[in-house]
Amino acid sequence: MTLTLSLKQARRIALAAQGFNQRMLPQVGARQLRRTHDRLGLFQIDSVNVLTRAHYLPAFSRLGPYDPALLESDAWGPRRQRRMFEYWAHEASLLPLDLQPHLRWRMAKAERGEAGYAGLRRFATERRAEAEAILNRIRNDGPLTAADFEDGRSKSGWWEWSHAKHALEWLFWAGLITTTTRRGNFARVYDLSERVIPQPIRDLPTPDDATAQRHLVERSARAMGVATAADLRDYFRLKPDEGDHAITTLAEEGILLPVKVEGWSQKAWMHRDAGLPRRIEAGALLAPFDPLIWARGRAERLFGFHYRIEIYVPQDKRTHGYYVLPFLLGDTLVARVDLKADRQAGVLRARRIALEPAAPPETIDRLTFELDRMAAWLALASVSLGEIARSI
Repeated sequence: MTLTLSLKQARRIALAAQGFNQRMLPQVGARQLRRTHDRLGLFQIDSVNVLTRAHYLPAFSRLGPYDPALLESDAWGPRRQRRMFEYWAHEASLLPLDLQPHLRWRMAKAERGEAGYAGLRRFATERRAEAEAILNRIRNDGPLTAADFEDGRSKSGWWEWSHAKHALEWLFWAGLITTTTRRGNFARVYDLSERVIPQPIRDLPTPDDATAQRHLVERSARAMGVATAADLRDYFRLKPDEGDHAITTLAEEGILLPVKVEGWSQKAWMHRDAGLPRRIEAGALLAPFDPLIWARGRAERLFGFHYRIEIYVPQDKRTHGYYVLPFLLGDTLVARVDLKADRQAGVLRARRIALEPAAPPETIDRLTFELDRMAAWLALASVSLGEIARSI
């Protein structure tokens, strides 16, 4: 039997699964941060720092102000304290350590030269000796950045910047090295995975490919609540032949329930544990790479919200601004704000605010409250509001 959901019901299910049905706490500690990270399954990493780096924002959007040092300790602190590791998931991501065994199949594919773009795959075959030389240098010299391999050799040498960086990325994709910390302007510092990933995690058995992919799809379903097959695969960037068998198995086991969502042409699935709250009372600014909205097609299906990041669009061709965050109010995306942290002046600048056509009258007041909260979290003294317009 297929359950039929209204669009508003599907939206509330998705928001609850993403953690937007919880009240913000007066004080957020490591436990709350880890619970949110586990719920989402990953924080997507992005180095753009016009506001703050994107991996810090999903927890703030759901929990309110927290100490970023808690995330940094879990991600890049001493090995015994770690709760996260870096790897390619949706994109470059911070993942809970318990997912590491379930991504070893992807590492093995990369190690065999069966994953990644052509420039990386060559390091698994004809250019493997170059990668092995870089791996041995890290083994002998300790943690290194890509810049540490710029040692003045000729452009045709193994240590040319682009060659070394490609080799490092293949070693990273193959799971042979990982990020031990970040340095300077957020540069990765690479070390052997065996020196970074805690021993209890490395001792966990490696599931077969099908079992691991099933686990990833199930985590995706929990994080999204209700989703199409393409949504479920996209969360951890699974190909159809990697994800569809898992969806079938989870449906046979009753973990995924077939649903029909009003207005969706695609078949959808709901996790059996998904909740349907009577209402959502969220107020949150969302990073461009927040898992609620990173799949732009899904955001349009759920919210009727057409959103594209315009960082790489020439300034005179941008519609809404450079670093634009959607604003969630209740269960609706009601505005988008072009934000910049002007650290020198101590001001959070909302350079342009675009209200959606259906934005309620209280939108600006609620948005101002959230901007004040964000400014305090970023240690900025004030908020500056720029142009306020209404989207067409």
